[in-house]
Amino acid sequence: MNFDFEFAITENESKVGLLKSLPQSEGKLVLFEADIYNPNDFDLAIEGCKFVFHVATPMIHEPGSQYKDTSEAAVAGTKSIFLSCVRAGTVKRLIYTASVVSASPLKEDGSGFKDAMDENCWTPLNDSLAYIYRDDPFLKGYTYSKTLSERHVLSYGNEENGGGMEVVTLTCGLVGGDTLLSSTPASGVVCIAQIMQNERAYISLKFLKELLGKIPLVHVDDVCEAHIFCMESTSISGRFLCASSYISLEEMANHYALHYPEFNVKQEYEDGLKKDIKWASTKLCDKGFVYKYDAKMLLDDCIKCARRMGDI
Repeated sequence: MNFDFEFAITENESKVGLLKSLPQSEGKLVLFEADIYNPNDFDLAIEGCKFVFHVATPMIHEPGSQYKDTSEAAVAGTKSIFLSCVRAGTVKRLIYTASVVSASPLKEDGSGFKDAMDENCWTPLNDSLAYIYRDDPFLKGYTYSKTLSERHVLSYGNEENGGGMEVVTLTCGLVGGDTLLSSTPASGVVCIAQIMQNERAYISLKFLKELLGKIPLVHVDDVCEAHIFCMESTSISGRFLCASSYISLEEMANHYALHYPEFNVKQEYEDGLKKDIKWASTKLCDKGFVYKYDAKMLLDDCIKCARRMGDI
């Protein structure tokens, strides 16, 4: 793979330093400062590009923002970046990093789960799921932001003003594995929440179980490879769920208890709601993508990472 890369980033010296330290960064990497709350900042970074990865999303509502909440800001951001791609006139494909929180197999009234989880599943955005967000209002805002913005970016891809540009959404599961960062990523902490004294992370893990029935897992290396795969494909568009495993909290706890007996693992029990949902998404693999990491490899890498960081 021989590409020049342009990154639009927020002003953060630790992140800039990491990017600049990567092999061949000198001469092949150009950095632009941009603010997700000011999407027009991205015009300069996108100009001349063939492929655009939209990874960032507003996480915290900024006081004094022109947007009423993070959901409105996320939707505005996706639209503005799409329009920046159109204005550039060179972009062949926009690849949006989505989240499985937008793909719940729950029925619209929240009464139970569908039989399978695939690209046709969309998280209901109504009061029937209020009980799921009871422990952390942030999770509701994040779910609404990711669901609404993914729906919108897919709809933009169907509009004539796209000028033939393809739009892909990679709807990623809970991401685990190792890291190049100086601390364990938040999603990695959630993956090992059953053995850590981190109540916030465990609430997030339980939330995913209640929203999705089981936990879709994907290794960070596979996530990176999936993005590259979508860029290098001759033609690709639409929504693709991205997860190599779909397992229960009980299976996760059993893995930790069996292979890491030195840890005190939280006990998990079925709550009575039917959870034998099948993972029915094959679209990405049907295109030719191959996952390299299964659930065991991912969870083991999470443990290795947390140990190296001194978290456990």
